[in-house]
Amino acid sequence: MTGTHQSEVRRSGTPEVWGKVPPRNKNFTGREELLEKLRAGMTAGTTGQVTVVLPQVLPHALHGLGGVGKTQMAVEYAYRYGNEYDLVWWISADQRVLIRSSLAALAPHLELPSAAAVGVEDAANAALDALRRGQPYDRWLLIFDNADEPEEIRDVIPDGPGHVLITSRNHRWEDVVEAVPVDVFSRKESIAFLTKRVRRALAPEDADRLAEQLGDLPLALEQAGALQAETGMPVDEYIELLNEHTGQLLSEGKPTEYPISMTAAWNLSVSRLSERRPEAIDLLRCCAFFGPEPIPRDVFSQRVSGLSPRMSELLANPIKLSRSVGELGRFALARIDPGSRTIQVHRLIQALVRDELEPEERDEHLADVHRLLTGLQLGNPEESVNWGKYGGILGHVVPSRVQESRDVKVRDFALDLARYLYMSGDGFAHQFVNLFIDQWERDSGPDDPHVLKAYRELGNILRQLGRYNEVYELNQRTLAKMRQVGTPEDELLNLVSGIGADLRARGDFSAALEHDEDSVRRHEAAFGPDDPRTLRAKNNLALDYSLTGSFQRARELHEVAFIGLQDAQAGAATVLVHWNSLARAVRLTGDYAEASDLGEEALAYGLEYLGGEHPAYLWTAKDLSIAWRRLGELDRALEMCADVHGRYVRRYGLDHPDTLAAAMSLANVQRNNGQEQEGLELAADTVARYPRVYGTNHPYVLACTGNLALLHRTCQDPERARAVNEETLEDIERHLGRDHHYYLTVATNLASDLAELGHHEAAVERGHDTYRRLRELVGPDHPVALACAANLSADLKRLGTPEAVEEAERLREDTREKYAHRLGLEHPDAVAFLEGRHLDLDFDPPPI
Repeated sequence: MTGTHQSEVRRSGTPEVWGKVPPRNKNFTGREELLEKLRAGMTAGTTGQVTVVLPQVLPHALHGLGGVGKTQMAVEYAYRYGNEYDLVWWISADQRVLIRSSLAALAPHLELPSAAAVGVEDAANAALDALRRGQPYDRWLLIFDNADEPEEIRDVIPDGPGHVLITSRNHRWEDVVEAVPVDVFSRKESIAFLTKRVRRALAPEDADRLAEQLGDLPLALEQAGALQAETGMPVDEYIELLNEHTGQLLSEGKPTEYPISMTAAWNLSVSRLSERRPEAIDLLRCCAFFGPEPIPRDVFSQRVSGLSPRMSELLANPIKLSRSVGELGRFALARIDPGSRTIQVHRLIQALVRDELEPEERDEHLADVHRLLTGLQLGNPEESVNWGKYGGILGHVVPSRVQESRDVKVRDFALDLARYLYMSGDGFAHQFVNLFIDQWERDSGPDDPHVLKAYRELGNILRQLGRYNEVYELNQRTLAKMRQVGTPEDELLNLVSGIGADLRARGDFSAALEHDEDSVRRHEAAFGPDDPRTLRAKNNLALDYSLTGSFQRARELHEVAFIGLQDAQAGAATVLVHWNSLARAVRLTGDYAEASDLGEEALAYGLEYLGGEHPAYLWTAKDLSIAWRRLGELDRALEMCADVHGRYVRRYGLDHPDTLAAAMSLANVQRNNGQEQEGLELAADTVARYPRVYGTNHPYVLACTGNLALLHRTCQDPERARAVNEETLEDIERHLGRDHHYYLTVATNLASDLAELGHHEAAVERGHDTYRRLRELVGPDHPVALACAANLSADLKRLGTPEAVEEAERLREDTREKYAHRLGLEHPDAVAFLEGRHLDLDFDPPPI
């Protein structure tokens, strides 16, 4: 990577941020030439001055066979050169989900919201962006340990001013970055290592013979040195036993994938530890079925029913358990980190342990691991305060083959993990839930209750990704199967509550309204009127009211849902969604100042409890920018909306529905701020993208096309604006009718197009019809109705007939009084009205 302030001049002190780097190996020996080569490559292109390093210093990869010492060399590099960096961060890279989690854990150290606040995906992306910009640190080192395929992590290697170090067994990295091959120890290094590792004096010739037998493989030497140090076994005896184990292994025709010296040394260590403390071997075997990541010590501190007799007995005796943990560390069979209270077993040792077991024993240990994982009290996965607990064990789920268990508790545990990934916005959620669906369908069939629940979670995840057509079809199939197999009503309603959103996404607002009215009735019957699930169903119904023009009714129901959820002490994300829904409903009733006040309170709450990247926070920020725009605070609205749009683009890309909604709101505020051309370009691009999400005739697409027409007129092309609006009105009428507020918004603008073109009679005719319908829909003093009245009064005056002028004066005076009462005569809309200018109406797509 690039480096702008690196230097070979050693700085005093330690990094400001030092994260997750394994403990330094006190017995690390040799590798001086490799370390110097690695350091020289890291800082290649410098002039020797602290502030000058040429860009494009590529990440470095240490690759080699298992047990050769790649990880230990990376650890030593971090400690040896740590004072050259402000930030050093270790990332376990053998599971993609762990990479994101590790990067997300870095976010708070970069003065960014935590994963608990904004979700893993957002926190990780924010951390990567900060590293690329070099803010607040430009001297940083990321270490990706045990990365496999280059393609899997290229998108998480930040192209910034710091350094990246990668360890891998995959030689394909040589084609991507500068590679430093790591071989076994030289004989000199082996002798030095053994002499240092074994506490008692070890003659150089004995160390030489031992290294010869072990092929100079560092991990095998570590095993041998640990056994020598613990037992004081003479070298001759060790070599004799090692030869016996090697001969036995070779006679059995194994192993084919592990170094024979490593396997023999491991066998010998296990054999001696079995004699000394057999229960430690039971613990090692259990650890072999976790992931290769650090295992929280608390996993083994719980009382769990159903464990195998030996594990149950061991965990019931904390003294014996502590001794076993210590013995694994002393025999170099596990790395014990007292600071983080974790146990970590090398993946090669894990593989060797598993290979030595009979199938029944493997099944027994896997079952123990599953029970230990499900015994952890992780809490409600929907609550952000618990996300750190879930993230801490996620790396052990797939390696321990949780998906293969048919145990109900294990499957419930897996569904909680899927829910956590969805609620936290983790990009691994889709892959994770599909892994379980595929396995459970093979094992239990497509109608199994847990399979159907997993499909429900998949639907939520796909909806979050904006894949609305897939969600609708999936949920319809899942609902039919649930009914067919007799799923209980309370479980069924968990799926039913989301189907209204599917219908809204299809543009069928009437069907969504009918569905959600039925959903509320069923929720009240099943759970009561004040249950959080019922309140969420009411919030959904209120969204339908807004989309069908019943703004006051929507406001009242949103208020009921929001107050109820506050009383029920729901999670922060749920509260914020309902709070913002209420603020939006208040805005739609025309109370812009009140909506702004509500939105500002909600946004402050969201920032405190969720952070500035959480989806609920972004919805709230976008809606607040709209309320400010309606209120006339255009500078604040533009700044907020531009920021939100940028965050959406980084989070989801350009074609996600939330990004498109933010883009359209930004185009609207650009038009209000005198940036008509920029708004036109953004609106045109957005309208072109919208059909990819919703199809060509979705009401959102049609209403946004009306926005585009408005921008054509403000960019001095009223003829094109009229043509687009006339076509759009025909389409809206076919789908929603002439009394829907989307139709009336576009119709108001069409009247302005006609007036701009000098067709005053047609403008008045259109204005009369639209104003009458708006008064019936939203009331005569709603700002939208007032805008239409203001335009109509101007067009009547321009028409010039005595009757028209008289009507214009009456309408103008009535509108002036209503503006004074509703918005105040200093409001931009009132000012434009008083100056005889036309007012424009626009549309901001709400969430589904």
